[in-house]
Amino acid sequence: MRIALLEDDKEQADLVKLWLEKAEHSCHVSGRGKDFIRKISRESFDLYMLDWEIPDISGIEVVEWIRNNIKERVPVLFVTAHDTEADIVTALEKGADDYMIKPMKQAEMLARINALIRRSKPKATAGETLDFGAYQIDTANRRISVNGEDIPLTAKEYELALFLFKEHGKPLSRGHLLESIWGKDADHQDTRTVDSHISRIRKKLALQEENGWRLTSIHQYGYRLERVV
Repeated sequence: MRIALLEDDKEQADLVKLWLEKAEHSCHVSGRGKDFIRKISRESFDLYMLDWEIPDISGIEVVEWIRNNIKERVPVLFVTAHDTEADIVTALEKGADDYMIKPMKQAEMLARINALIRRSKPKATAGETLDFGAYQIDTANRRISVNGEDIPLTAKEYELALFLFKEHGKPLSRGHLLESIWGKDADHQDTRTVDSHISRIRKKLALQEENGWRLTSIHQYGYRLERVV
């Protein structure tokens, strides 16, 4: 999963990043609240991890901004030294989904993250066929059919299409798509790779209103696949 971490203690941030990457998540670190807000305004993530005490604005202010400005319900995990019942209640009431007290333990942190992600992203059963109206996705054989007709796709085209359908309705940044499908660091790779693949699957799969779906571009951000009612 793609995780945005707000933590101003470099040693702590490096440790959390190491733990997350060992668990095959990607971690994007910000040391200031305003930098964090700018980042999540421009890129999409699967989960936010927030410290409370940050030099410029507090983690509480950040979670309030998230709930007021990010339409999609992205899970928020607070990680902080604040340990009173009142602090925990405040964080949860402001929009956090879970709360951890420092010092963290690696296994507990990963378990809490996995639990949050499971609740927000129900995982498909291996080998099942996913039904999206005119589109059927055979995950066992890695095939997609449109109105009963199998559509030839490359491996990356299939993976990108599957990801878009699973995340339908959610705005996905180019960087998020690049990391999720190609496993590349979005800060150092050419996101035109995403654009070219999007163009091909839009055409091959006829992702248009006649088939009940629309794949739209979001200016200077990325793409969203949405069902047409």
